[in-house]
Amino acid sequence: MKINEVKKYLAEFIGTCLLVVFGCGTACVAGCKPEGGYLITALAFGLAIAAMAYSIGNISGCHVNPAVSLAMLITKKLSVRDFIGYVVSQFLGGILGAAILLAFFGKDSGLGTNALFKQNYGLSILAEIILTFMFVFAILGVTSKKKFENVSGLVIALSLTLVHLFGIGVTGTSVNPARSFGPALFVGGDSLKIVWVFLLAPLVGSAIAAFCWKYIGSKDE
Repeated sequence: MKINEVKKYLAEFIGTCLLVVFGCGTACVAGCKPEGGYLITALAFGLAIAAMAYSIGNISGCHVNPAVSLAMLITKKLSVRDFIGYVVSQFLGGILGAAILLAFFGKDSGLGTNALFKQNYGLSILAEIILTFMFVFAILGVTSKKKFENVSGLVIALSLTLVHLFGIGVTGTSVNPARSFGPALFVGGDSLKIVWVFLLAPLVGSAIAAFCWKYIGSKDE
């Protein structure tokens, strides 16, 4: 493995870990209640991704999310080798982040795990597909041209905040399989039984966004 690959994978590991610590950690502290908790948690996720975008963005692109990496693979901005390295690093980072939260808050806090909307699998999957589509579509658009480089981190952060503002009251907002798997792994029980929804749906939403972008974002011949 080349040194540049190690640096990229390490950046993704650190970035995902910190996203879980500060995003899910804020959910633990704020309690994710409609009375202010939703906004605080949404901002925490947005600010965390902004911090990572401007710190590791020039190293790995700051995906910190398997769904984002999948979109980059589909749009040929990421090799298969790097896709595998990124996803493994992201999941390991998510697990470490959740372990840190476990040490602080214990599993009874929920660690920011996701939940089904009204115990309905279909609606929960649909919600995550839509939320992830929105987030990934914004990423593909803002990273498509060099002139957006200076504001891309801000746009991505605001997009993540937006999907959380809507999604927290629905599924808790995943849009990120690595962010969902770590907390569910330590909380166990029903959270672990349903985590497949938050692994699958974001990937589906991401793939749809990538294929849509490939069509509408391509230049006419």
